[in-house]
Amino acid sequence: QVQLVESGGGLVQAGGSLRLSCAASGRTFSPYTMGWFRQAPGKEREFVAAISWNRSTYYADSVKGRFTISRDAKNTVYLQMNSLKAEDTTVYYCAARLGITAQNLGIMASYQYWGQGTQVTVSS
Repeated sequence: QVQLVESGGGLVQAGGSLRLSCAASGRTFSPYTMGWFRQAPGKEREFVAAISWNRSTYYADSVKGRFTISRDAKNTVYLQMNSLKAEDTTVYYCAARLGITAQNLGIMASYQYWGQGTQVTVSS
């Protein structure tokens, strides 16, 4: 089992920055990929970014060049969000999946563990 706790959401003006954090605990000795997804009301949860066990990174086209995913040696993953837009407003979820494969990183169903979500609001 892996437990995920997110933090760092909040209110920011358009063009501003926020950094989300997700602390993982539990079975963190196994290699795993961590990702960020987001979900607006009435919409499907969509992929934002992922970082593999060997720190390869992957991004949705909508955030490429603005968001950066990273992870430290203490099992925390970060999502640095710059140049935020009003359309980035939604709930962001941290996710984790065990294993080393890089396939289907953008598929929600491929992740076994999820955080509780953190709200990001960008005012225009």
